[in-house]
Amino acid sequence: MISVKHWISGFSFSLVTAVVSITGSATTASAVSLVNGITIPGGSTDLSASSTNSANTNRLGFFSDLYYDRSNNVYYSLADRGPGGGVISYNPRVQKFSLDVDQNTGAISNFQLLDTIIFTQNGQNFNGLNPGILNGNASLLGRSFDPEGFAIAPNGNFYVSDEYGPSVYEFSPTGSFIRAFNTPSNLIPRQNDSTINYVDGRPTIATGRQDNRGFEGVTLSPDGSRLFAMLQDPLVNEGSPDGRRSRNLRIVEFDTNTGNSTAQYIYQLESLTDINARIPGTNNDFGANSQGRNIGISSITALNNNEFLVLERDNRGVGVEDPTGATPVASKRIYKIDLTDATNVADISLTGINDLPTEITPVTKILFADIAELLRNAGQTIPEKFEGLAIGPQLADGSYALIAGTDNDFSVTQNGQNVQFDVCTDGTNFSQVPIDSGCPTGQSLIPTFVYALKASRQELAGFVPPKKVPEPTTTAGLILLAASSLFVKRQFKSLQK
Repeated sequence: MISVKHWISGFSFSLVTAVVSITGSATTASAVSLVNGITIPGGSTDLSASSTNSANTNRLGFFSDLYYDRSNNVYYSLADRGPGGGVISYNPRVQKFSLDVDQNTGAISNFQLLDTIIFTQNGQNFNGLNPGILNGNASLLGRSFDPEGFAIAPNGNFYVSDEYGPSVYEFSPTGSFIRAFNTPSNLIPRQNDSTINYVDGRPTIATGRQDNRGFEGVTLSPDGSRLFAMLQDPLVNEGSPDGRRSRNLRIVEFDTNTGNSTAQYIYQLESLTDINARIPGTNNDFGANSQGRNIGISSITALNNNEFLVLERDNRGVGVEDPTGATPVASKRIYKIDLTDATNVADISLTGINDLPTEITPVTKILFADIAELLRNAGQTIPEKFEGLAIGPQLADGSYALIAGTDNDFSVTQNGQNVQFDVCTDGTNFSQVPIDSGCPTGQSLIPTFVYALKASRQELAGFVPPKKVPEPTTTAGLILLAASSLFVKRQFKSLQK
């Protein structure tokens, strides 16, 4: 068990129920409330085997994504490529844990880590090193892995999205690689001569996903037949002069049976005009080249076959780049989107344009919850990286707990020579110290936060919990599970004909 305690006084979060709610408007949910939050100290360790405690071996990493397995009342969270930013060796993993959720209030407590699962292929670990370092070839993806999105299939297997490719992989519940989905060719990063390059950014790559802006989130339709992976930002070539000035990023739909892509849809980020209007004055406004780079999505969670919750945020707040939260935060928001009338743009290029042509309809989008405003009204600090979002248990009154988690980047940064430093702060001042050397007196590593929000049954109208086949415990059960899974897929396909 990892003890959960308040962080330094400047950033501690009250465990008392908050009564803050979002005011209603034509495009805003009527009332999503902030309930409470817990703090996981930055120096916590996971359950991976290690002879020494080190940031690059067993420091607990959260919440690049968050998934609630309601069949077993447990949670899963990813630790992305590790504390090295792709230049230090790290074995990517998923953390399994439990939370107590008060059935009356929705308040969370008693975080307990249950398991640390390392991703492997043929007995060899995946690695957070970028392909150029790990494989000596920027065109070879290999086992370079930056996991950012997580979902569980009806049979218990894991679906994990990756930023490097961008890729979607299927793993067994023990973390063993099963297969890779087929990434659409327009998403793969390429140079002007069509050479694949998974490492460099613009202007070296001319088409495909931006560097470090691959599949940031993944979710399944309730029946498990379709998987939706979402890019963090627009493609590098889809904008004028590039994707950094565009609002138009892509949601990719996959058939989980074949692993092939079946559609792509456009999700439009909030406009810089609206974002900058929430920042006091103009000195800290985002520039035009920040639209598709410093604003992006962090998570997607299915409500049903066509509606989803999407977590969208800016790159500001308490984190390794701004340990005291000095720069004004503009955007930490949850949107509800609908794909029903959206245009399939799988065969349509938006190269060189920022505004959508009239014949293309993006997904519809309404504001569901403003997390930054909820925290600000409660007098709380605002972390930079809200990256995990899950629909938690249903409460006694029919409402639902929404669980959101932040990524503290392991409280590690590094310089241009790839030398790592721990980031320590007391909320007012901060220090960068040699990795694993311990923080100065009075300062601590930046922690991870987990928050509970509460949404009424009306606000989550249409929510369909995902189906899951119970996990077998015998060899006969495994055989029965495989047979039943094949039967369900065949029946589903026959119904589509």
